[in-house]
Amino acid sequence: MVGLQKSLLIGIIAGPCASILAAIIGSTAGYFGGRVETIIVWFINLLLVLPSFFILVLMAPLLRQLSWTAIVVFLVLFGWMIMAQVVRNQTKAIKDRDFVRAARYMGVSTPKILSRHIIPNVASILIVDATLGVVSAILAETSLSYFNLGIQKPDVSIGTLLAEGSGAAATRPWLFVFPAGVLVLMLFAISLMADALRDAIDPTSGVNRD
Repeated sequence: MVGLQKSLLIGIIAGPCASILAAIIGSTAGYFGGRVETIIVWFINLLLVLPSFFILVLMAPLLRQLSWTAIVVFLVLFGWMIMAQVVRNQTKAIKDRDFVRAARYMGVSTPKILSRHIIPNVASILIVDATLGVVSAILAETSLSYFNLGIQKPDVSIGTLLAEGSGAAATRPWLFVFPAGVLVLMLFAISLMADALRDAIDPTSGVNRD
């Protein structure tokens, strides 16, 4: 239960934070266009081609000296790029609609247009992405901690428990099976939640499809 608490906490923080960052950067790129969009897209593409795991290996000595919040920051910094591209494309389709033009002609500032008119119209995909981002963050933290690159002792997470139990999986399988089973059940529950949110937000998906 202690390991579950740490892994779930990291996922709940990292997933939504990455979606918020994607919403801000993606909507900014799509709304302004031109040179601003070009620079942001170039930066996104640069981050997408960087080997994040290799960078983490290089940063491992530093991360071992920091708390688990450093893992959250790393997962957020490398988990927003794809959704930012989606938000950028959605923003480009929304920014020329009448309600956005009316707000612009009325002198509404750009930050307010983005926060009140653009981002709320892409909130449905952001909510689903944030929920799925929790799953991705938990899997990433588990993998990093399993290879001793994430959570460090005396902290405990599902990844550290799997690493400790894998050596005794043949003689004392419960040390490995229990944390692995908890991880599978947790990710399955969060995935079901994401599907439920998708069906509730998009009436053309899932069980609501005609």
